[in-house]
Amino acid sequence: MPHNHEQILETVRRELPTDELLSDLSDLFKIFGDTTRCKILFALFESEMCVCAIAELLGMTQSAISHQLRILKDADLVGKRREGKTIYYFLSDEHVRTIIAQGFEHLIEDTYGRGEDT
Repeated sequence: MPHNHEQILETVRRELPTDELLSDLSDLFKIFGDTTRCKILFALFESEMCVCAIAELLGMTQSAISHQLRILKDADLVGKRREGKTIYYFLSDEHVRTIIAQGFEHLIEDTYGRGEDT
């Protein structure tokens, strides 16, 4: 008996996002593909911080951290607020917190939570 997958294809084609939207999603995930940016996001997951504190935490220059924060800000992953002359950075919304938490949970689950048979 031949395999008929037309119904599945019709459903998936109807639900598949546009190429432009998938490209934007791919670009978003590329931003998470940098260890320094992931460290910054993880630090901001814990607390809002200024550039100098992040630089000290990661053992990097303020210039290098500012560059990475600009990329994160342009992607709407972090926001900032000014207090006097100091600018504090924070995760822009709960979606960013969820992405980080879910990604980390996935890694921990694969490493520590499930056997290799699962």
